[in-house]
Amino acid sequence: MAWTKKALIRYRTIDRCLQNHHRRWTLEDLREACSKALYELEGRRVEISRRTTQLDLQMMRSEKLGYEAPIEVYERKYYRYADPDYKISDIPLNENDLGVINESVEILRQFKDFSLFRDLNGVIQKLEDQIHQNSNSRAIIHFDKNEQLKGLSYLDEIYQAIQKGIVLEISYQSFHRKEALTFKFHPFFLKEFNNRWFVIGRKEKEQKVYNFALDRITKLDFDLRSKYQSSDIDPDEYYRHTFGVTVLDRRSLIDIEIWVNPSNAPYVITKPIHASQQLLEEFSDGSAIISLKVHHNFEIERHLFGYADNIRVLKPQRLVKRMQYKLEMAAKQYDKDFHLARREETL
Repeated sequence: MAWTKKALIRYRTIDRCLQNHHRRWTLEDLREACSKALYELEGRRVEISRRTTQLDLQMMRSEKLGYEAPIEVYERKYYRYADPDYKISDIPLNENDLGVINESVEILRQFKDFSLFRDLNGVIQKLEDQIHQNSNSRAIIHFDKNEQLKGLSYLDEIYQAIQKGIVLEISYQSFHRKEALTFKFHPFFLKEFNNRWFVIGRKEKEQKVYNFALDRITKLDFDLRSKYQSSDIDPDEYYRHTFGVTVLDRRSLIDIEIWVNPSNAPYVITKPIHASQQLLEEFSDGSAIISLKVHHNFEIERHLFGYADNIRVLKPQRLVKRMQYKLEMAAKQYDKDFHLARREETL
């Protein structure tokens, strides 16, 4: 690993430490964190000297890298950012950086027509748009994002664990539990759905495949002592018949038929709900009947319910009844004054 790459890893590690305001960081703590980060990437123990860590802090404070990090010492032994919102990833790109990225984008563009790189088109457009924004130009493309979503800081760590075959120790608090549970987890791949990220894998000594939302993870550590159990699960095949992230057994696989009204039929036809969608019939008034073959999970119910009065589920009967029940429950929310109803419930 090149020396410059090692230095960047150390800077990034120190930055991540100092962003954690719930812990007091000594020079020794920062040195040990950098040693651990390099070990996880190289697979061998790399001893970082105190002098190296001191020089790293000095370099981050300086103008040489453009960081000018507001690192301060308090109580003569602890380090922190004077600005609690500071992080090195927020540093704007300089002209030289933009030039290098522009050259890189041009190189990527040459490969965009090859089948192996057919997914590069979206990546190139995102890079170009980010360059425009960093050069103080108005953004041309607006991407849907939720910067308030918790757990995104774990994305890179989980990605590295999957790539390096490292077991995770996760503390996870579901919406239904008052306290977090801690367990060993073997991650297989990451999945994004509805602007929310999930890690898919197995718990230690279990065969069941779980999906855990990153925004419900309260703590994440690497378990370097446990042996990683790999998997040959193909994400595309695994999610072939699933809308969302909840994969159920084959008994839950259902054939759905839906009538869509004239105003929404063009939208549903041109933007399929799922890859299995088929157009069964189009009517003269513009309405249509489509079919889906998916697992009957919570996510497909919620999505179909989002169309409300614009569709009618024709089959299977159990899904028809679920939709009827949901619509009836929704209508009851408007049967009487909402504030009065809430007051009565609490009495």
